[in-house]
Amino acid sequence: MKKILYNSRKLTFANFALPLRTLRLIAFLLASTAAFAQQSISLEKAIELAKSNNIDLKIADKEIEKQTVLKKAAFQPDPLQVQYQGGQFNSVDFDHNVSVQQFFPLGNITKANRQLQEELAKLAEKRKALSSYEIEKAVTLAYYQYLYGVSIQKLNSELNEIYTKFLKNAELRFKTGESGNIEVISAKAKVKEIETQKAQLEYDLAIYQKQLQFFIQTNENIVPDQNTALQYVFVQNQENSKAENLMTEFYQQQISVYQKEVGTFKALRTPKVGLGYFAQTINTESLFQGFTAGLQIPLFGGVNTTKAKAAEIGVSQSQLALDKNKMILNLQREELQNNFRKQQKNLDYYQNEGLQYANQIIETAQKSYANGDMSYWSYISFLNQAIDIKKQYAEATHSYNQSAIELQFPTIKNN
Repeated sequence: MKKILYNSRKLTFANFALPLRTLRLIAFLLASTAAFAQQSISLEKAIELAKSNNIDLKIADKEIEKQTVLKKAAFQPDPLQVQYQGGQFNSVDFDHNVSVQQFFPLGNITKANRQLQEELAKLAEKRKALSSYEIEKAVTLAYYQYLYGVSIQKLNSELNEIYTKFLKNAELRFKTGESGNIEVISAKAKVKEIETQKAQLEYDLAIYQKQLQFFIQTNENIVPDQNTALQYVFVQNQENSKAENLMTEFYQQQISVYQKEVGTFKALRTPKVGLGYFAQTINTESLFQGFTAGLQIPLFGGVNTTKAKAAEIGVSQSQLALDKNKMILNLQREELQNNFRKQQKNLDYYQNEGLQYANQIIETAQKSYANGDMSYWSYISFLNQAIDIKKQYAEATHSYNQSAIELQFPTIKNN
């Protein structure tokens, strides 16, 4: 099962071999057309589409189908034996003998085969559930990565509006002789810088869109609904429970498969019964008939005994792996919870205080500078402080979302 890699700040494609240069080329080619060919969808719809389109899940469905079909092969009689004999085996005359013989398994071998195949089909279903879980996590991370890009774009537009007003005020003050040309030049440089950043952000957003589209696996230009709240809605008291259940069910099913293998190998040590029919000539006179019956006794059944013991060891291995990964999952949960609380506390500050301070600083500084009550350098200093707070708020929200999603979908180990 493929593993999708993430870091704490930004979704990556380490296991898909898509370098950043390639993604930027894709973004450059599509940036001019993406705006009028996009379909806006909710997170729930994006996850639904990903699960219906994803090739890995379709492969998993075929594996379930294959294992289900193989249940019909539970009854495994030996090939029909047909033999012809001709020659002088009765007298000097040339006689003929035709015989047919079929051996059938005895005991519980057919039942054991069927039960083993049923457990293998269930194991394929558990593997699909793990893949579906990882896809849901990947889509959610990519979805909010795009929304983060949108929030940065909005901040850039807000900054552009602020500095455009500043430029007008600077030009007016220069015309009236209240300030020097340095203010106008500085304001123009800042507006140009913001416009350049806007173009770069458009490329970044196109990359984020391709990341989301990659996980949904569609040719349509899917984008998140921009009316979605930027902050991810974390469901309290449900973190880790789904992951632990999926992991536990997978290993328990693996144990069931090994247990059924033990029964199958033990059943292979039982004899097989054979029934036959023959017809022959004697002294060229025909037709003489008869029936045969026999047993195939596995005198050297040590191979199946050894395989049964190996399957029993597999049961112990799966139980140990389950215990180990439960411990890893619990430790991971504690680490993710601590990080989530840290990011939540940081976000609370900006939502309750920091953002209000930034807006007040901008509003007050603009009025004071327009009225001539504040120097150019003081105005720039306060403006940069407010802008920095807004940037930190966007980053805090993004970090919170990443930590919340990771806590909602902790990584499952299944090896």
